[in-house]
Formats: sequence, structure tokens, C-alpha cells
Amino acid sequence: MPERVARFITIGGRVQGVGFRPFVYRLAQQHGITGWVRNVDGAVEIHAEGTAAQLEVFSHALLSEAPPLSVPGPLAATACEPERAAAFVILDSAASHQACLNDASSKMADAGSIHLPPDGFVCADCRAELHDPADRRHRYPFINCTQCGPRYTLITALPYDRPNTAMRDFALCPDCRREYENPRDRRFHAEPIACPVCGPHLQFVSGEATHEGDAAALAAAVAALRAGKIIAVKGVGGYHLLCDAANAAAVAALRARKPRPAKPLAVMLRDLAALRAVAHATPDLENFLASPERPIVLLQKRGDSGLSEHIAPGLAEIGCLLPYSPLHDLLLTDFGGPLVATSGNLSGEPVLTDNHDAQTRLAHLADAFLHHDRPIVRPADDPVYRVIAGIPRPLRLGRGTAPLELKLSAPLAEPVLALGSHMKHTLCLAWGTRAVVSPHIGELDTPRSLDTLAQVAADLQRLYQVQAKKLLIDRHPAYGYRRYARDSGLPLTEIWHHHAHASALAWEFPAVKEWIVFAWDGVGLGEDGTLWGGEAFTGSPGRWQRAASFRPFRLPGGDKAGREPWRAAAALLWESGRAAPFAPEPLQRAWSQGLNSPASSSVGRLFDAAAALSGVCTHASFEGEGPMRLEAVAAADGETVALPLERDAAGIWRSDWAPLLPMLTDIARPQATRAASFHLSLAQALLEQARQLRTQTGITSVGLAGGVFQNRVLAEAAIGRLQAAGFAVHLPQRVPVNDAGLSVGQVIEFLHP
Repeated sequence: MPERVARFITIGGRVQGVGFRPFVYRLAQQHGITGWVRNVDGAVEIHAEGTAAQLEVFSHALLSEAPPLSVPGPLAATACEPERAAAFVILDSAASHQACLNDASSKMADAGSIHLPPDGFVCADCRAELHDPADRRHRYPFINCTQCGPRYTLITALPYDRPNTAMRDFALCPDCRREYENPRDRRFHAEPIACPVCGPHLQFVSGEATHEGDAAALAAAVAALRAGKIIAVKGVGGYHLLCDAANAAAVAALRARKPRPAKPLAVMLRDLAALRAVAHATPDLENFLASPERPIVLLQKRGDSGLSEHIAPGLAEIGCLLPYSPLHDLLLTDFGGPLVATSGNLSGEPVLTDNHDAQTRLAHLADAFLHHDRPIVRPADDPVYRVIAGIPRPLRLGRGTAPLELKLSAPLAEPVLALGSHMKHTLCLAWGTRAVVSPHIGELDTPRSLDTLAQVAADLQRLYQVQAKKLLIDRHPAYGYRRYARDSGLPLTEIWHHHAHASALAWEFPAVKEWIVFAWDGVGLGEDGTLWGGEAFTGSPGRWQRAASFRPFRLPGGDKAGREPWRAAAALLWESGRAAPFAPEPLQRAWSQGLNSPASSSVGRLFDAAAALSGVCTHASFEGEGPMRLEAVAAADGETVALPLERDAAGIWRSDWAPLLPMLTDIARPQATRAASFHLSLAQALLEQARQLRTQTGITSVGLAGGVFQNRVLAEAAIGRLQAAGFAVHLPQRVPVNDAGLSVGQVIEFLHP
């Protein structure tokens, strides 16, 4: 009989919170292996005993047959002393196993074996039980198993065990205990396991009335929605504000209260059939919408959707998502129609997670509240995607998609924490060859946003057991996180804004060694002290050279131009020697004297000016409103206006925007045609710059970075022209192209000093 030997196996990667230990148990039973498996820190350790042949097959199957939600990393295995185990068991989690702790475990820990599982939608099996009257979890809003449900928003610490989750205070009933301990049950070691007997429950609060219990609370919430009320609903990563998407009065009331006069609202649909009734989506997009992440995806809306015109006024797209939790599944099923689902927060602040905070801070927004008593450990707003050039690309990371774990091309000398941008804020914690991007935090304009930044920064370092030794920050001196950075006491390294944009893009395409990158956005501080935002760089991370830009113009009022597009319009007219009769005379005097009128080369501000000059948007109620409206009205085709391209005294190629002004101010031309011409003219200007830089450097790989390239009309026009001219074109697919990706770019820049 072949001799039985022992191996100590350590597996990193995403192996906690995904049913990996039960999988190992069943695999061991299948192959006649004895020993044990346990969670240790962020990895899984296995003591396996069997014949050499059995262990070989078992080790291979650990990776080749891993559960669908897992992403196991490299397997490290060494021989160890047999324990003469009679069976295979799942042990309690602990720090590293002392008897078999060896180099394999140490190396895995050094490589950074901790990986946090994301939140996921209810799986098909649980959803079938949810709607099965014969099942004991019929219509239970917190149903889950090893293959679905909350994870990131539930975990308090690693290793991933029930005492280290928000479920620690919910003692298992006998039925759940039996399932949890039954190796043949799919809830075997499902840490968030719960049922109506022992798990969390709903509570509906409206004024002085309170409805306790799941059925009563759900019924009261649905009745309120049907009556046109606005309900704050506690979900997986925070609160949503919900109302009837077909009720114009309800949607208008939500806008008035938030206040959010024009920024588009997302719509939650019961299923794909309901989605097809309001928007156009390809089969691939439908599959993406129905994935466990349940993202918001921007889709072309149907003219006969029946939705309130207040949902996305003046825009051709609406953000659509499917229910992302059993609770939302039940709400949409019972309500029977689409619901507006917008973040439960005050505009610009992080999403709320605590029952009391929500009840207090949203009291003037919501008519009623649907709470539950399962704590949300950390916030996670909804992820948002837009299809550009046929690929869904992230505009915002959040529930189910963050923390986003990335691999670096070379090891860092010390752990760093990148603080990203002031707008669309994210953090990036990086150490060794790993980087982790936080979910969307938001704009850093309020004390609560800055508190959330500090909380998320501390949380990431604690969960991943990494302490940053240095902070990476933007060079802009007025960014909201400057005080946090100073108070940390850590050394600071400043990174140029647009270099970070370029490097975030370059990280995604490591095969490209030399780049031409167009970094077009609103504004970021440039190396010459002016406000950049229409730049082209050549080179690679750590050695970007500014090579092209636009003719600069001075912005009256500086930052105010982002919310008042007419200011950018006035700037272009005055720079060209033309009058701007809509602008106050004192402002022109201040501008002519150079008072509070910083120079800029921002394409984002050119979009604002075009929106104002064409009559599309003169005052913006949210950041980017002018460009979004300009894109929405653009016709399918238009005249391309040639923009002169000349080199300045510093050797920078500069496109002159002045020839656009006669076209934009020609009221005899349809607004849609002017909008289209503006987009196409910028795409052509980009191509002309790329051609000159290719001639100059021989580089043929082009990257598009910065928030301006969220604009599909511009991005696709530029991509088409560049590809036709023989360029290889790249646009981010994993990291947002806007300022949400800046924290990643800061890490990549730091990695290549």
C-alpha cells in the first residue's frame, strides 16, 4: 500500500468569504485526503495527508476547480510531519498554525495574501428560495449563502469568520446551525447565514408610526411608494432614496428636497424585461447588468419608457440597475414598476450607513424610512459604468467592484497611501507589488467627507494589515485633504495631477513602453503654475514630457467657471477681442487687469464655453452639466472646424480654439449641429497633435485619460480618427478615466521616480 505523506499548503488570493473552506473539505472527501483547513489572516492554510498521487491530484484541483467567486493566488506547498489524522475537518480560524508554520506560509504573508471579497447579489439558488412559498426563507430579505450576499460591507476583521462580521450578535437558531455544520449544505460555513428566526429584520418608520417585522415593513414601504412618497431604504452599502420613477410629482419633490435640480437620477428595474421597456441594451450589456456586481450602467432611454421626464432632463441616457439585494428584489417585485434609486446622502457627501444618522440627516428628504438591524460596517456607493467604443468602462467604483485590487509591475520600497483628487475622491493603498483602490468617497467639500476619508484610510490599512509610511498627494495646495495629510505626520510626496492621469492609464497596458497620452479634464495644477486640462504628454510613468496643449485663456473667477459656464464663454470671447454682453462689466475690468483670472488650457472649460455659447447651458447645477448637455444634443454629424496648430516658444504644440467661436455663436445653425461640430473639431485637433508627435518621436501608441473622455461622442470620434491614421488607441477599462483613477496614477508615478 502506498505510503501516506503530509503537505502543508497555503493559498492566497480571494479565498475568504467565497466558500473556499467548504470547497476544500468536499474536495478532500472526494480524493481520500485527511487533515484540516483553516483561515489564517487573509489566506487559507491546509494540512493534507494522503498518498503522493492523491496529494498531486488534490493540489491541482484546489486551483482548477475553485469556487466561481474565488480568485485563488499561487499555491505554496511543502512537506511536513504527518499528524495521522483520521478525517478531514474545518478548524477554527486563528493566527498562523504553529506546528506547520514554515517558509511557505511566511513567503505567502510577505507577498500580501489578504484579499477582501466584494459584495454580491443573491445567487440563483437563494433567489429561488426567496420566492418559494414552501421554503423557510420565503421572502426573507437577508437570505444568503457561501456564493452570494454582502462581504466587504459586512467584515469587521480578518480572518473571515462570523465573529469578525456584522452578524456576530445574531446567534444561530438550531436549523441554521445544522446547515452551517453540514458539509453537504451550500450554507456550510456561510458566515452571514440567517433566517427569519435568528437573523436581522426590517423596520418601517413614518412619522410617529412604526411597522415592525419584515412583511409589515415591506407592505408599508410599498404602499408609501405607491402613494408618491420618498422612502430612505437601507441596503447593503448604505441608504438609497427611492420613489416611483413614473410619478413626476414624486421625482420633482425628490429633486427639490435634495436639492438636485438637474443631475441625472438612477432607475432600478425589477428584471431585464422591465429594463427593456425603458432603455436599449445589447445582450452583453444585459449580462453585465445582471452580474453579481449589479452596477449602474448608462443606457440610451426609450422614447416610450413611461418614466418621469425629471429623471434625466435634457439627456439621452439614463442610469439603470437591477435589484442588488434580496430586499430590493422584494421591493421591486411588490411595487411592480421602476423606482428612482439615488444615493441616500446630502448632495456631495458620502452615502449614509447608520440608522440614526440616516433618520436625522435625511429627515427633510425622506417621508419615511425602511431600516434594518444588520450593521453596515463601511459604506459602498453604487458603481457606475458607461459603454464607450463597445466596452463598459467604470466611471465610479463602489459596491461589488471595490476595493479594487491591482498588481504593480515592480515592488514598492515602502507602503504608501495615495490620496487622489479633491473631486470623485478615492484612496489607493499600495505595498509590495499590490495596490488596493477604495470605493468612491465623493467630493471633499464637507467635514463629513473628510471624516469618511480618514475612516476609509484607517480601515484599509487595518484590514490589509499594512501601515503606510508615506502619503502621495496632488500638488494643488487647496485640496481638502491637505490638513489630513499634514496631521498624519507622515512624509508627503507631491505628484502632478496630469502625470497621475497618464500613469493610471499606462498601468492598464503594461505592454506599451512609450506613449502619447492626452490628459483632458476640468482643471489640475500644471507645472508652470497655470490650470492645465488639455495636455498631451510623451514618455512613460515617471518621465512624462508635456508636448502639446491648447491656446491658454484666462478664466474670470477661477474655479467658479466650473459651475458657471458663461464665464468660460466670456473668457474665450474676450481673449479673441470680442464682446461678451452677458457678462458684468466689473468682471471684464477685473479680467483685463488679471485679477482672479488664472490662465488655463482646460478642454473641460472649452466644453463649458461651447455649452454656453451654443445656448445649451449657461449655469450648471452640478459639475460637468454643461459638457453632458452638449453631448446629449449633438447631432450625428457636423462640420469639422480646423484648429490651427503651431509650436510655441517652449516647443509645445498648441491648438487654437478661436476658429470655433464663429460656428458656436452662429444662431442660424441648429444647436445640435453646432454641438456635433464642436466635438468633431476637438477630435480632429487631437488627431493633428498626435500626428505631429508621432513624426517627432516615432511613438504610435495613444492613450486617452482624464474626465473629458467620459464623453462618448468625443472619445469615439477621436478613437476612430486615430485608428484610421494607424495609431493604437487605449482608453481605461478597469480604473475610472476621471479623477477617481488619480490615486492609482499617483502610486504608479511614485513607483517610477
